[in-house]
Amino acid sequence: MIIIAIFVFSLLGAMAIGVPISYALILCALAMMYHLDLFDAQIVAQGLVNGADSFPLMAVPFFMLAGELMNAGGLSKRIVNMAVALVGHIKGGLGYVAILAACVLASLSGSAAADAAALAALLVPMMVKVGHDRATSAGLVAASGIIAPVLPPSIGLILFGVAANVSITKLFLAGIAPGLLMGLSLCVAWYLVSNRETLITRPRAPLKEILKAFYEGVWALLLPVIILVGLRAGIFTPTEAGVVAAVYALFVSLAIYRELTWKSMYQVLLSSVLTTSMVMFLVASAMVAAWMITVADLPSSVVEVLEPLMDSPRLLMLLIVAIIVVIGMAMDMSPIILILAPVMMPVAVEAGIDPIYFGVIFVMTCAIGLITPPVGLVLNVVAGVSKIDFLATARGVMPFLLAELVIIGLLLLFPQLLLVPAQWLY
Repeated sequence: MIIIAIFVFSLLGAMAIGVPISYALILCALAMMYHLDLFDAQIVAQGLVNGADSFPLMAVPFFMLAGELMNAGGLSKRIVNMAVALVGHIKGGLGYVAILAACVLASLSGSAAADAAALAALLVPMMVKVGHDRATSAGLVAASGIIAPVLPPSIGLILFGVAANVSITKLFLAGIAPGLLMGLSLCVAWYLVSNRETLITRPRAPLKEILKAFYEGVWALLLPVIILVGLRAGIFTPTEAGVVAAVYALFVSLAIYRELTWKSMYQVLLSSVLTTSMVMFLVASAMVAAWMITVADLPSSVVEVLEPLMDSPRLLMLLIVAIIVVIGMAMDMSPIILILAPVMMPVAVEAGIDPIYFGVIFVMTCAIGLITPPVGLVLNVVAGVSKIDFLATARGVMPFLLAELVIIGLLLLFPQLLLVPAQWLY
């Protein structure tokens, strides 16, 4: 119990006085070192270097680069055009376009913020123009954006796989069914919401326009197929899939669509490098804390605390989900994964919970935190891009947030909804 208290209070105390999360993790590790009489600055330095020196983590910068290239090179725009041509004429069709485009973009980049920003810039003005409420439209785009951390290639699943030592390929394949269920839940919620609005409906696109949109967008649609087939067939690892995605996006942007200029290329590289550096330093700091968590045998202390729930995996999962939802209101997804995954995974294994199932539910719940105030990274991004008040966007996202929580609840009650498709895909 003492080590749990040191872990919690040193981490939260550092964050409370404004210390950045990366440094707060290092201070947390130092506090545990001091308590165990293991203080050594060399351990911290080696931990930082070794924490970032990971082959699976190399997938993160490549998938981030792929996402930036797709937004700058016209792939994202063409995916939206395909969705508009296909379902844009239905009442509330632009909402379904947002959900469909988010699912496709999620299978390309794995970055919730990047996908949501692209969709907000393209679709929110169009949705407002046909009569949709601006805040509700922004809320739908934000909720659609968090499908990206669940569908492969998910950066969240990569981080979880590294932090908890779980197969990233299996996590990727297991995330497909829950990600699609999230999209389906948003369609149901949007149907109920949009039916109450008076809208201007778009004319049905002629077959020629649909075929043209698919002809122009087929290059973008090929990327998720290449990644999933390659992973399923064992042609390449998740890290190599990141390289394939980045090279393919660069080729299509330069040679096929020809929208990527050398000037914009510089901005793409700069943006991806800045984002990657922040994530990788956070990962390196978390690995120092994770090493101390292992040395201090913190998971065993947590198991003792949760002993009454160890015989009821569903109740244990419900408690863990509730904890993550609450923490997600104040912390971003990446630090939650890197801090809690090494602590909670041994607890889940002890309770007989499938590690892949646990990992996907864990990341799904962390993704919910991206659209919950007061932090809500994706909510902030969409509000900024759409030029809408943050509180209005938070109100607009509530029906869709509830729909995605219902899916998590169903997966807790019926784990087979996740496990059966995952085992089939393996």
